[in-house]
Amino acid sequence: MRPAIIYLHGFNSSPRSQKANELKAWLPDLNPDIELVVPELGFDPQQAYRRASDALASVAGRPVGLIGSSLGGYYATALSQQLGIRAALINPAIHPYDLLHDYLGPQHNPYTGERYTLTSEHMRALRALEPGTIRQPENLFLLLQTGDETLDYREALRRHPHSPCWIQAGGDHRFQNFDVVVPAILSFLGMAP
Repeated sequence: MRPAIIYLHGFNSSPRSQKANELKAWLPDLNPDIELVVPELGFDPQQAYRRASDALASVAGRPVGLIGSSLGGYYATALSQQLGIRAALINPAIHPYDLLHDYLGPQHNPYTGERYTLTSEHMRALRALEPGTIRQPENLFLLLQTGDETLDYREALRRHPHSPCWIQAGGDHRFQNFDVVVPAILSFLGMAP
């Protein structure tokens, strides 16, 4: 059966993000058998989680792994713990309901052109998705850069002290030199060629 990777993008991002496009370009050379599925999550947390779950359902019965970036890493953590599947977390948001509180109000997604209002109700919905105690830390692979200007990488280390991790000095929230870690991600997900 053809393996699949579900890539979950971050806040105000989309399937057209740089990392999603890079994965689409690199995967055929690294392992042409992998199908990459990148759902459009949208801004509403309940909708985003439902769309991510639907993407997983679309590849049911096949080997599958998750890659989540930033807010997508939060969703990937919750899905990984709920379903017992592996997830690579790229500079993941740990408490997005606290972080995004400063962004309440009018928003614009530069990828989709969508304009919307981020509300306290969205923050409550994010908090409701909190996975609680991490019971399967071995299913989470942290990929962190210390120069992340948006998220403090140490929060992820405190939240996931028993998960394998790759820490790079410097970098930024986008995760510089992403190509270097993709083979390690595929290996972790059991999809190395």
